[in-house]
Amino acid sequence: MDSAERALVERARAGDREAFNALAAIHLDRMYATATLVLHDRALAEDAVQEALIRAWRDLPALRDPTRVGAWLRRLLVRACYDESRRRRRSVSSTSLHALDVAEDPSSTMLERDVLDRAFRRLTVEHRTSIVLRHFLDLTVPDIADAMRVPLGTAKSRIHHAERALRAALEADERLAADARGNAS
Repeated sequence: MDSAERALVERARAGDREAFNALAAIHLDRMYATATLVLHDRALAEDAVQEALIRAWRDLPALRDPTRVGAWLRRLLVRACYDESRRRRRSVSSTSLHALDVAEDPSSTMLERDVLDRAFRRLTVEHRTSIVLRHFLDLTVPDIADAMRVPLGTAKSRIHHAERALRAALEADERLAADARGNAS
């Protein structure tokens, strides 16, 4: 965290709305991309980000370590994503796995991305959160445990089970595609 962001945190903690808005703007794109990947629905992602920011404004004076505002916002966002998912159990998807600015692999085809996206949609919100935090945000396991507010061992287990579930979904799609190709010939 640079000194300018730290100053924004201090001013926002003192009740300065403009400072809070500037602080939120620094983190907004990453928060929205993360929520979109976790919830797989743009409207729900917007709601989750807004809820996380409302909670942040309300709870900011109690933030113990201003240098960890990014991790704190991530925790609030994960909780808001879980809440949104519980409130609105929907399976409609309006996004893809490429919501974050991830370098595109030129050899990657539209079909491969579609298969991955379909498999990702089958995961539970907890598993999607684990995958997003680990592989898209490149967080360490302790940071993931912190964001998800779970013990370290639980975070490791969720990552493992999420990766296994994603692999199983991809393998199931591959078997279906192979069967379809076999029946077509």
